Amino acid sequence: MSKNQPEKSTKPTTTKPEETVALEPTVLLHASAPEPDSFAVQISDQIESFIVAVTAVAQGDEPDSAVPFLLLEVSQLLLAGGRLGAHEDILPEERYEPDLGPEPEVDDIRERLALLLEPVDVYSEVFDPYEPRKAPVPARISDDLADVVADLSHGLAHYRAGRTTEALWWWQFSYFSNWGSTASAALRALQSLVAHVRLNQPLEDLDGLDTDEDLAEETLAEAAGKVMAEEIAGPLGLRTVK
Repeated sequence: MSKNQPEKSTKPTTTKPEETVALEPTVLLHASAPEPDSFAVQISDQIESFIVAVTAVAQGDEPDSAVPFLLLEVSQLLLAGGRLGAHEDILPEERYEPDLGPEPEVDDIRERLALLLEPVDVYSEVFDPYEPRKAPVPARISDDLADVVADLSHGLAHYRAGRTTEALWWWQFSYFSNWGSTASAALRALQSLVAHVRLNQPLEDLDGLDTDEDLAEETLAEAAGKVMAEEIAGPLGLRTVK
């Protein structure tokens, strides 16, 4: 995803929005030292907690609780996203985004999660439910979570540098443009996985599917084999209903 850079940068620059739609007051957003119970502190705490939690899960130290824990963490993150989405447009103090240097590296998290979730990492997703007749496409939970961590880490770097409003602007903008829909898709996949196992329903196995392929819904169904819930319940820390 492209990000705004200062005029001296050689990277492409885009201007930030100049108009805002008033929904609620923006007091405390521009404070140099936000109060502990302020909107900015609450959002940053939720975001940092998510990054720390996903990084810990990716280490694979507790694989038996990975899926339920990720379900909980993504659900909590989307509460912060909902608050950002419902807030009035947050305007940055500078017209161009300060250069943060190299982007945070998330490939290690992506690869570790892919290994941890290998039996159920691939799922099918419709990107925009308001676009009619769009066929589902393969996606990966590991890709989704790594991309969300990258977006959130970018804003967190601004926050830690004391640019509170810049951080909130970025988190709000990227919530609408990327990480909100990405996290929502991952949440649906995780919730569906837990529901399949708890309800003793067979799961569709997407082993062998290439997420770069443009496959129709029928092809997804034909390519999917059967994996009984009991076969993945233990490794992923899920209980079946007795």
